[in-house]
Amino acid sequence: MAEQLYGVGTRVEHPQFGLGVITKILFGSYEITFVKRGQIEIAHHFQDMEIIEEVWPDKNTVEMAVVSKTLEGILRKWSDFLPVIPMGDRWEGGTMILKPANPQHKSKEIPIETFFHKIVMVRDRLRVMEQRINSSKLSDEEKVNLQQYISRIYGSLTTFNILFEDKEHHFNSKLENPA
Repeated sequence: MAEQLYGVGTRVEHPQFGLGVITKILFGSYEITFVKRGQIEIAHHFQDMEIIEEVWPDKNTVEMAVVSKTLEGILRKWSDFLPVIPMGDRWEGGTMILKPANPQHKSKEIPIETFFHKIVMVRDRLRVMEQRINSSKLSDEEKVNLQQYISRIYGSLTTFNILFEDKEHHFNSKLENPA
């Protein structure tokens, strides 16, 4: 089989499995249903298969949006991947001023982008903690108890939602991933 992509419905003959039809196109392989062997996954680059009747694939066989979303999910789950979260336009270039009640103490000014970045890091690390709790070997009761603490933390951080451009990035006290 050449290294081009064939479409669903392409009829093939495999040296070991016999006659079959491509029934699904996966990211690096085909799912082929063979007459005598059933469904078997074969790599796109497998060379020893004869094409009996070729069907051209749809141009949108694998949508980049699906690949991108899957990859982002994997990176989010297994690394400290921090996606770019947009801050509201009205805050760009702004300064956060912390002014003590005692006038003898000096005020502290922080670029709002720095503060925003710290808030986003807290949120992302809470999400990682939540995922690790859900995939841990803790009992369901222990998971639920820890999830309740995380929900309360999210609730405490809702004050900072004003900084985010999109509501999808807001803190939310509701459990997103219950055990």
